[in-house]
Amino acid sequence: MGERPEGALRLKFDSSLKLEFHGAKITSDAGLLAYRELDEQFGLTRFAAHKLVDARRGKNTQHSMLALLRQAVYGRIAGYEDTSDADYLRIDPAGCA
Repeated sequence: MGERPEGALRLKFDSSLKLEFHGAKITSDAGLLAYRELDEQFGLTRFAAHKLVDARRGKNTQHSMLALLRQAVYGRIAGYEDTSDADYLRIDPAGCA
C-alpha cells in the first residue's frame, strides 16, 4: 500500500533524482523539492547568482555561487536559523543545494 506500481517518480529539474519509498530513508525537507522545481522553472537563484560578484580564489571555490545561494535560500525557506544546519542538509536525502 502506498507504493507506486510503475516505479520511481522522476522530477524534471534533475532527472538523476527519483522519489521512492524505502521506509528508513526519510527526509523532513521533502517540501523543498517543490521550491526547487519552481526555482528551476523561473531561474530565480540562477539569475541572482549571475548578478553576484565572487571574489573567491583557489581552494575557496569548492562550491559554486549558485550552490551556496541555493543552500542559503532553501535553508531559510525550510525554517533553519543559520548555516549550522547546512551540515545536516548535506546528508539529507532531499538534498537542497
